[in-house]
Amino acid sequence: MSQSHLIPFTEMAKLLAHHGLSVTIVVTPVNALRYNKLIDYAKNLNLNIKFLSLRFPCPEVGLPDGCENLDSLPSPDLTPKFFKASNMVQKPLEKWLGELESESLPDCIVSDVCFPWTSDVALHFKIPRIVFQTVSCFTLACSHSIDCHRIIESITSPKPFLVPDMPDKIEFTEAQLPITRSATSDYMRDCMKKFKEAELSADGVLVNSFEELESRYVKEYQKTMKNTWCIGPLFLANSINSEKYSKAPVDEHKCLKWLDSRISSSVLYVCFGSLSSIQPQQLMEIGLGLEASNCSFIWAIRKDHLTYQLEKWLEEEKFEERIQGRGLIVQGWAPQVSILSHPSVGGFLTHCGWNSTLEGISAGKPMITWPMFAEQFFNEKLIVQVLNIGVRIGVEVSMQWVAERKIETLVQREEIKKAIGKLMIDGEEEAEERRKRAKELGELSNKAVEGGSSDLNVQLFIQHIKQMQISLSS
Repeated sequence: MSQSHLIPFTEMAKLLAHHGLSVTIVVTPVNALRYNKLIDYAKNLNLNIKFLSLRFPCPEVGLPDGCENLDSLPSPDLTPKFFKASNMVQKPLEKWLGELESESLPDCIVSDVCFPWTSDVALHFKIPRIVFQTVSCFTLACSHSIDCHRIIESITSPKPFLVPDMPDKIEFTEAQLPITRSATSDYMRDCMKKFKEAELSADGVLVNSFEELESRYVKEYQKTMKNTWCIGPLFLANSINSEKYSKAPVDEHKCLKWLDSRISSSVLYVCFGSLSSIQPQQLMEIGLGLEASNCSFIWAIRKDHLTYQLEKWLEEEKFEERIQGRGLIVQGWAPQVSILSHPSVGGFLTHCGWNSTLEGISAGKPMITWPMFAEQFFNEKLIVQVLNIGVRIGVEVSMQWVAERKIETLVQREEIKKAIGKLMIDGEEEAEERRKRAKELGELSNKAVEGGSSDLNVQLFIQHIKQMQISLSS
């Protein structure tokens, strides 16, 4: 559906192939082109990974050609059409499966939660179906409780509500939820309902997380889905084998060379992911907040955020000249994993996407949280309240809420400066404890994928599918 799903899916394909499995990734032509390096990776390491490329029906639903990923949509308003097109991939997949000999059918379908129709495909061909979740068990447990107790329907005020039956006191407002009554169409609400039904009817769930990170919430979610296996962080599990096949653009050398000249743990890395929408005025305020903090920083700005208005401001204000020697702006893609793992980086200002959150945790870095949409407010609660490795920037509402009210600047420079000071200050006891805890979690994440809990869970998952196949054939 998006980079945030495709990246962990391809990482999971590598991991399963490294365990000796034959993996076919069902994908669309544009996304196959984006990830064709995966096939080279597989060939070089003698792994059995291939693509099954199925046409994505853009014209049939009124989408421009090539809109096969959420980041390629000209407008968020086209999202319902995108989901309709996704549903239409079912018939071509069934046709392909129907042409296979019975002994060549897959032993298992691992599907994105956004494709509920895979449940019908799995039932028709009598194939076990596993849902792959690209979010945390904390998010899954909280979401399930909110759904079961019909919280959204019962909200009567903008005040925070308590999520029932959680190990910690977790509160949200409606404006922080991925799905709200006012901002979601009937079609999308119906989609979400189908996603949930397909999840609950699956034979099991794979999660891109690790047990030591959120053990109480893994157990909580297992009350809903008994067969839940945490197998992440997936990028970390493949990092050693992937290294020589993921050469980064020129910016990587520039970033790392610049970081080499910095003092240990002195640099703040700032990045807001591949889908977050930020107004130019807010980006200017971010720049001014970074400048006012007197902290060294690397700021990654997406190409589509470099509007005429922002570029004019950067030039007229001579912003890059003013921060020279202390700050570095990366325009476009940034080598995030390499930056976060550099010893000079001491903190991460993030939009709280789950992939970015896991990368920050695995690098052992404390975070400043600026959630924007989807489940990012859930991730903020996990980072700040449950794990105690983060500082809130202070955002209380989603970017969709902000866009509807045409608010240009949600967070002021003084708030940004204050959060940076709180995270990066030396000698302050609370900040030191935060850093210590982040470092410990980073070490635990590495242990999980190197013979630890996540490695064991992959083996348990494979064994489970083998047992299911025996049962189906008897």
